[in-house]
Amino acid sequence: MNAMDWNLARAFAATAKAGSLSAASRRLALTQPTLSRQIAALEAQLGVNLFARIGKRLVLTEAGLGLLEHAQAMAASADAMALAAAGQSQEVAGRISISATDAVSAYLLPPMVERIRREAPGVTVVIVSSNSISDLRRREADIAIRHIRPTEPELIGQAVCEMSADFYAAEAWIARNGMPQTLAQLGTADLLGIEPVEQFAAHLSGIGLPITVERMPIVSESSVVLWEMLRRGLGIGVMLREIAERTPGVIRLSPGLPRIPVPVWLVSHRDLHTSPRVRLVFDILAEELRRCAIPDRCSTAFA
Repeated sequence: MNAMDWNLARAFAATAKAGSLSAASRRLALTQPTLSRQIAALEAQLGVNLFARIGKRLVLTEAGLGLLEHAQAMAASADAMALAAAGQSQEVAGRISISATDAVSAYLLPPMVERIRREAPGVTVVIVSSNSISDLRRREADIAIRHIRPTEPELIGQAVCEMSADFYAAEAWIARNGMPQTLAQLGTADLLGIEPVEQFAAHLSGIGLPITVERMPIVSESSVVLWEMLRRGLGIGVMLREIAERTPGVIRLSPGLPRIPVPVWLVSHRDLHTSPRVRLVFDILAEELRRCAIPDRCSTAFA
């Protein structure tokens, strides 16, 4: 058998993890036909079927399951090599990816990216807007803005500030429904729900607001989508104070609920943290996030 082509092994490992060609192709920045050809080429080279198609999903065959561990080991080695090489680069130029939630990406990051572009014009900034946690060990991002402390030993985390979240409604919604004065009134209002909605409801119950999923007529995994729904008066919702208080036409609701603390961490891989490019962007983000957490010093505004 010919020597193993890493691109084929990578295609196999990514498809096994994603469960579909479309999701894996997005992850690898390949077209779906290209990825499909790579999987077929690897199956031909190995002489086994790696996947069985069940509906729209690809499921590992017994042979594929037995080979997956080896492909994953190759992927881990390749990722480690890429991280080590990136950390050795002394250039303040090239791509750098920043992972953050969709709300932070849309409403807080733009002025920070503007400063990065001004101070490091050779850097191409890639925004990974996702409400799931990016795997920095696999280079899904170079720097992550997270709301939980990293626990992986390979990662370096810095607590940069604490923001807070509150309940808000549009002026138009309050004009129709009145300002809730008690928790009971707030609990009967239409709430914009965040997916997974059952987990969201449980969290609200934990802070003193028992509310059922039936009171959530609009649900999305995107905080940006829900915020735009809120701005149109379609319900009340939760948003970072640092975003909400700079959005015209929305009002904070405070019928006896404590503010919800939201810690902000900057995280990068240890091997990347020595890169001048990563350090520069990391330090700019830390400074700007601290400034943004102080209401009268954050200049972000939205039309």
